[in-house]
Amino acid sequence: MPDSPARLDELTAKLKARRCRLTPQRIAILKILTASSDHPSVEQVYEAVKADFPTTSLATVYKTVTMLKEMGEILELGFGNDGNRYDGKKPYPHPHLVCVKCNKIIDPEVVALGDLSRQIARMTGFHITGHRLDFYGICPQCQEKGKES
Repeated sequence: MPDSPARLDELTAKLKARRCRLTPQRIAILKILTASSDHPSVEQVYEAVKADFPTTSLATVYKTVTMLKEMGEILELGFGNDGNRYDGKKPYPHPHLVCVKCNKIIDPEVVALGDLSRQIARMTGFHITGHRLDFYGICPQCQEKGKES
């Protein structure tokens, strides 16, 4: 997995190659998406960008996120009524741990997932083109808060 500055450079180069405008607001959106391990929502990205660029519209963030999603450069995680969250660090299928109390999402490092996909493909005859694997539970911080109550 590339580090945040390398991932930012990669995305910037891809947008330049597509002749996309690289406004300061768009660069700020890219920085947030590539640096965040929190899997932010569009609204969270908007609030962070708005702090430095108060005239930025929510539509600008949505358009940029949509474009990146269409390019396959961010991973969208849908959670029904809880909305969508985005991963700009790892834009490919990988497992997530989701806290059911605070909605924190983290990426565990799992090496054997590729083996599991290959095994499932062999067993079923499916040509697997992607996957989504989410584990739900209560994060350590929320467990500690529960002990304090």
